[in-house]
Amino acid sequence: MSTPATPPVERVLFTEDQVHARIRETAAAIDERYSGRDLKMIGVLKGSVYFLTALTRALTIPVKIDFLAISSFSAAHGAHGLVRIAKDLDEPIEGEDVLLVEDIVDSGLTARYLLQTLAGRAPNSLGICTMLDRTSRRLVPLPIEFRCFEIPDHFVVGCGLDHKQRYRNLPYIAVLKPGVER
Repeated sequence: MSTPATPPVERVLFTEDQVHARIRETAAAIDERYSGRDLKMIGVLKGSVYFLTALTRALTIPVKIDFLAISSFSAAHGAHGLVRIAKDLDEPIEGEDVLLVEDIVDSGLTARYLLQTLAGRAPNSLGICTMLDRTSRRLVPLPIEFRCFEIPDHFVVGCGLDHKQRYRNLPYIAVLKPGVER
Protein backbone atom coordinates (compact mmCIF):
# COMPACT_ATOMS: atom_id res chain seq x y z
CA MET A 1 0.00 0.00 0.00
CA SER A 2 1.45 3.38 -1.01
CA THR A 3 1.61 6.41 1.23
CA PRO A 4 -0.23 9.50 0.00
CA ALA A 5 2.03 12.25 -1.29
CA THR A 6 2.61 15.24 0.94
CA PRO A 7 0.66 18.22 -0.41
CA PRO A 8 2.93 20.82 -2.05
CA VAL A 9 2.20 23.56 0.48
CA GLU A 10 4.54 26.31 1.59
CA ARG A 11 2.67 27.07 4.80
CA VAL A 12 -0.70 26.76 6.47
CA LEU A 13 -2.58 30.05 6.28
CA PHE A 14 -5.53 29.01 8.46
CA THR A 15 -5.66 25.86 10.59
CA GLU A 16 -8.61 23.51 10.68
CA ASP A 17 -9.62 24.95 14.07
CA GLN A 18 -9.41 28.53 12.77
CA VAL A 19 -11.55 27.61 9.74
CA HIS A 20 -14.22 25.94 11.88
CA ALA A 21 -14.29 28.84 14.35
CA ARG A 22 -14.76 31.45 11.59
CA ILE A 23 -17.46 29.36 9.91
CA ARG A 24 -19.37 29.19 13.23
CA GLU A 25 -19.01 32.98 13.67
CA THR A 26 -20.17 33.61 10.11
CA ALA A 27 -23.13 31.25 10.58
CA ALA A 28 -24.14 33.14 13.72
CA ALA A 29 -24.12 36.42 11.76
CA ILE A 30 -26.23 34.82 9.01
CA ASP A 31 -28.63 33.42 11.62
CA GLU A 32 -29.05 36.92 13.03
CA ARG A 33 -29.52 38.62 9.65
CA TYR A 34 -32.06 36.10 8.34
CA SER A 35 -33.87 35.30 11.59
CA GLY A 36 -37.55 34.65 10.94
CA ARG A 37 -37.00 34.27 7.18
CA ASP A 38 -36.46 31.31 4.90
CA LEU A 39 -33.04 31.45 3.31
CA LYS A 40 -31.92 29.84 0.08
CA MET A 41 -28.17 29.36 -0.20
CA ILE A 42 -26.75 28.87 -3.68
CA GLY A 43 -23.37 27.19 -3.85
CA VAL A 44 -21.06 27.76 -6.80
CA LEU A 45 -19.64 24.38 -7.83
CA LYS A 46 -17.21 22.83 -7.19
CA GLY A 47 -15.20 24.81 -4.69
CA SER A 48 -18.01 25.99 -2.43
CA VAL A 49 -19.26 22.50 -1.54
CA TYR A 50 -17.03 22.06 1.51
CA PHE A 51 -17.73 25.57 2.79
CA LEU A 52 -21.48 25.42 2.09
CA THR A 53 -21.79 22.10 3.90
CA ALA A 54 -19.92 23.30 6.98
CA LEU A 55 -21.79 26.62 6.98
CA THR A 56 -25.28 25.12 6.71
CA ARG A 57 -24.52 22.65 9.49
CA ALA A 58 -23.62 25.58 11.76
CA LEU A 59 -26.85 27.49 11.01
CA THR A 60 -29.91 27.31 13.26
CA ILE A 61 -32.36 28.94 10.82
CA PRO A 62 -34.21 26.94 8.16
CA VAL A 63 -32.21 26.86 4.95
CA LYS A 64 -32.67 25.53 1.42
CA ILE A 65 -29.77 24.91 -0.94
CA ASP A 66 -29.25 24.85 -4.68
CA PHE A 67 -26.19 24.90 -6.93
CA LEU A 68 -24.79 26.67 -9.97
CA ALA A 69 -21.77 25.60 -11.98
CA ILE A 70 -19.84 28.02 -14.15
CA SER A 71 -17.32 27.80 -16.96
CA SER A 72 -14.75 30.51 -17.60
CA PHE A 73 -13.25 31.16 -20.98
CA SER A 74 -9.49 31.61 -21.03
CA ALA A 75 -7.42 34.07 -22.98
CA ALA A 76 -6.52 31.20 -25.33
CA HIS A 77 -10.12 31.24 -26.52
CA GLY A 78 -9.96 35.00 -27.08
CA ALA A 79 -12.57 35.70 -24.43
CA HIS A 80 -10.65 36.26 -21.20
CA GLY A 81 -12.90 37.00 -18.24
CA LEU A 82 -16.10 35.73 -19.82
CA VAL A 83 -18.23 33.33 -17.82
CA ARG A 84 -21.18 31.13 -18.67
CA ILE A 85 -23.50 29.06 -16.51
CA ALA A 86 -22.75 25.37 -17.08
CA LYS A 87 -25.34 24.10 -14.55
CA ASP A 88 -28.29 26.28 -13.67
CA LEU A 89 -30.45 26.26 -10.55
CA ASP A 90 -32.95 23.46 -10.10
CA GLU A 91 -35.67 25.76 -8.73
CA PRO A 92 -36.72 29.39 -9.30
CA ILE A 93 -35.66 32.04 -6.75
CA GLU A 94 -38.40 34.61 -7.33
CA GLY A 95 -39.42 36.11 -3.98
CA GLU A 96 -36.71 34.20 -2.09
CA ASP A 97 -34.02 35.54 0.24
CA VAL A 98 -30.89 34.31 -1.53
CA LEU A 99 -27.29 34.11 -0.40
CA LEU A 100 -24.71 33.22 -3.05
CA VAL A 101 -21.97 31.09 -1.44
CA GLU A 102 -18.45 31.18 -2.90
CA ASP A 103 -15.23 29.51 -1.82
CA ILE A 104 -13.19 32.55 -2.89
CA VAL A 105 -13.90 35.95 -4.40
CA ASP A 106 -10.95 37.26 -6.36
CA SER A 107 -11.32 39.83 -9.16
CA GLY A 108 -15.06 39.96 -8.53
CA LEU A 109 -15.92 39.51 -12.21
CA THR A 110 -17.51 36.09 -11.80
CA ALA A 111 -19.39 37.05 -8.64
CA ARG A 112 -20.67 40.23 -10.30
CA TYR A 113 -21.89 38.23 -13.30
CA LEU A 114 -23.66 35.74 -11.03
CA LEU A 115 -25.25 38.53 -8.95
CA GLN A 116 -26.52 40.27 -12.08
CA THR A 117 -27.88 37.00 -13.46
CA LEU A 118 -29.61 36.07 -10.20
CA ALA A 119 -30.96 39.60 -9.64
CA GLY A 120 -32.78 39.29 -12.97
CA ARG A 121 -34.75 36.39 -11.47
CA ALA A 122 -36.49 38.66 -8.93
CA PRO A 123 -35.32 37.34 -5.55
CA ASN A 124 -36.59 39.17 -2.46
CA SER A 125 -32.99 39.80 -1.41
CA LEU A 126 -29.60 38.77 -2.75
CA GLY A 127 -26.22 38.73 -1.03
CA ILE A 128 -22.79 37.09 -1.13
CA CYS A 129 -21.04 34.95 1.46
CA THR A 130 -17.47 33.84 0.78
CA MET A 131 -15.00 31.79 2.73
CA LEU A 132 -12.04 33.72 1.31
CA ASP A 133 -11.91 37.27 0.02
CA ARG A 134 -8.82 38.30 -1.94
CA THR A 135 -9.52 42.04 -2.09
CA SER A 136 -6.05 42.88 -3.42
CA ARG A 137 -7.08 41.50 -6.82
CA ARG A 138 -10.56 43.05 -6.95
CA LEU A 139 -11.38 44.66 -10.29
CA VAL A 140 -15.03 45.50 -9.60
CA PRO A 141 -16.69 46.60 -6.37
CA LEU A 142 -18.88 43.97 -4.71
CA PRO A 143 -21.20 44.08 -1.72
CA ILE A 144 -19.91 41.07 0.24
CA GLU A 145 -22.13 40.65 3.28
CA PHE A 146 -20.30 37.74 4.90
CA ARG A 147 -16.68 36.62 4.68
CA CYS A 148 -14.66 34.27 6.81
CA PHE A 149 -11.18 35.49 5.91
CA GLU A 150 -9.50 38.14 3.82
CA ILE A 151 -6.36 36.73 2.25
CA PRO A 152 -3.23 38.10 0.54
CA ASP A 153 -2.46 37.44 -3.11
CA HIS A 154 -1.31 33.81 -2.83
CA PHE A 155 -2.47 30.64 -4.57
CA VAL A 156 -4.27 28.68 -1.84
CA VAL A 157 -5.64 25.15 -1.53
CA GLY A 158 -7.78 23.23 0.95
CA CYS A 159 -11.33 23.40 2.29
CA GLY A 160 -12.68 23.11 -1.26
CA LEU A 161 -10.00 25.12 -3.07
CA ASP A 162 -7.98 23.08 -5.50
CA HIS A 163 -4.91 22.91 -7.68
CA LYS A 164 -5.80 20.95 -10.82
CA GLN A 165 -8.73 19.32 -8.96
CA ARG A 166 -6.48 18.14 -6.09
CA TYR A 167 -6.14 19.16 -2.42
CA ARG A 168 -9.79 20.26 -1.98
CA ASN A 169 -10.03 17.78 0.90
CA LEU A 170 -7.29 19.36 3.03
CA PRO A 171 -8.94 20.38 6.33
CA TYR A 172 -6.93 23.64 6.44
CA ILE A 173 -6.19 26.45 4.00
CA ALA A 174 -2.61 26.54 2.79
CA VAL A 175 -0.41 28.53 0.43
CA LEU A 176 0.83 26.44 -2.49
CA LYS A 177 4.60 26.21 -2.83
CA PRO A 178 6.15 28.57 -5.37
CA GLY A 179 7.06 26.87 -8.61
CA VAL A 180 4.30 24.26 -8.49
CA GLU A 181 3.04 24.06 -12.05
CA ARG A 182 -0.14 26.05 -12.42
